[in-house]
Amino acid sequence: MQTALTILLCLVSLALIALVLLQPGKSAGLSGAIAGGAEALMGKKAKGIEGKLGKWSIACAVLFILLSILVNVFK
Repeated sequence: MQTALTILLCLVSLALIALVLLQPGKSAGLSGAIAGGAEALMGKKAKGIEGKLGKWSIACAVLFILLSILVNVFK
């Protein structure tokens, strides 16, 4: 059981790394920080592949945390 969880944890962590690296940068220095704040206030949503990458990253992060806890519980 622990071996299977550890292997699954390794696969999820590699997927999480890949998903984070595939996401485009959100800011371009100071001007990007100001524009990013305005977009956050206006409620601009990510469209297309950017939105899907963000959702999958969140899902993998939650799965990573849960698997980490389970691996330590079954240790």
